[in-house]
Amino acid sequence: MGLDTDTVRRLREGMARGVLSFPLTSFRADGSLDPDGFRAHLAARLAAAPGAVFPACGTGEFFSLDEDEYRRVVRIAVEETAGRVPVVAGTGYGWAQALRFARIAEEEGADALLVLPHYLVAAPQDGLVAQLERIASGTRLPLVAYQRGQVAFTPDSLRRVAALPGVIGLKDGHSDLDRLQRLTLAAPEGFLFFNGAATAEIQARAYAAVGVPAYSSAVHAFAPEIADAFFTALTADDRGTTDKLLRDFYVPFVELRDRMPGYSVSLVKAAARLRGAPVGPVRAPLTDPAAADLAELRTLLTAGLDLVGAAL
Repeated sequence: MGLDTDTVRRLREGMARGVLSFPLTSFRADGSLDPDGFRAHLAARLAAAPGAVFPACGTGEFFSLDEDEYRRVVRIAVEETAGRVPVVAGTGYGWAQALRFARIAEEEGADALLVLPHYLVAAPQDGLVAQLERIASGTRLPLVAYQRGQVAFTPDSLRRVAALPGVIGLKDGHSDLDRLQRLTLAAPEGFLFFNGAATAEIQARAYAAVGVPAYSSAVHAFAPEIADAFFTALTADDRGTTDKLLRDFYVPFVELRDRMPGYSVSLVKAAARLRGAPVGPVRAPLTDPAAADLAELRTLLTAGLDLVGAAL
């Protein structure tokens, strides 16, 4: 791992004071990028004081953005944050494509990169390490590796990854706590870990128990009041409040989310629209939720906001 840079310090401080926010990318009804909508959505997220923002990542539909659109999204994120919190932009696909996005993020002033899983193929551990090595050697920005899908590091591979200049952390989306505990024990001191499970609040206590308290919150994209209430209760070890929020909001939300592939993004975007956010529809291959699911989402969102004294 590289030196403890200012970005590492700022991320560590942000992780301690708030959730990590993954803003949605706004599209118009015809599917074109809506920069003004994204700016307004991001400004509202920043008003809720997240620990960091991660534009153009999974929730932000990185997979559907071309390079010009990506540039505009990252530029707006840097302009809106104005240095208040770190901006960690998504990058991915193969290493050559990842480096093209990385260079754009550098040019636009991002603080770091989240390296999303590579496309399609399964790869051996040596290949996973080599992928990050090629990306790290071609960018000045610090990297956070994301293990999810076909990417899963062994402790030995993580040691090799953490030794690469510029690789500062790992985001985990597998929720294999046995493996994750081994990884945290294998990592060097100061290496950052993030809970990147879908609807991470469900497993936040379990992740914290193995030394990974920081987490990304998709709920922050549409109901920061709920996300912040959960984070505050979790930090204070207020199990009564966390249990109530889990039982009456998060678990039903996950059950609804799991009904359809892609709902981990499209349901979040629909919830944001229900609250008046100018985020627009999802892009293909995702689809917007069915009418019956939208009605159920509205009821659930109203109930969750009632729990924390907020309005739809």
